Amino acid sequence: MRPFVRTRQFSAEPREFDEKTVQVNRVSKKTKGGNRISFSVLVVVGDKKGRVGVGLGKATDVTSAMRKASSYAQKHLITVPLKGRTIPHEVRVKVGAAQVIMKPAPDGTGVIAGGPVRAVVEAAGIRDIVSKILGTNNKASNVYAAFEALKRLKQI
Repeated sequence: MRPFVRTRQFSAEPREFDEKTVQVNRVSKKTKGGNRISFSVLVVVGDKKGRVGVGLGKATDVTSAMRKASSYAQKHLITVPLKGRTIPHEVRVKVGAAQVIMKPAPDGTGVIAGGPVRAVVEAAGIRDIVSKILGTNNKASNVYAAFEALKRLKQI
């Protein structure tokens, strides 16, 4: 007779926030004893109903860094003003070397945005938007610029 094996039970309730990992960086520091390796993870969380947050977590393993990033992002959420399925007005933001332009789009356009900006916009629940990244290709800088752009939106 086979012994009883307990299987892991997963909770049936839906999670409050969707998480999207934008970047995982392996960082190596030279020390006297050799190399010290750690990881930095950039995570975007959102409820797809207008709330979004960005977090950067650093730890010696990826899962701890992801957990830290996610908890930071959930503690620092912003509410994005929406006008239907899009944003209320055009916004241009420059953060460091990253410049992001976001424009409202008519229904059915979809999300026209580069990868880092797309992650932030989709987590916020914006379904129709046109966006352009100018300046740097750095994913972290572009995510922070997109986050700042959403912060500066005003309800008209």
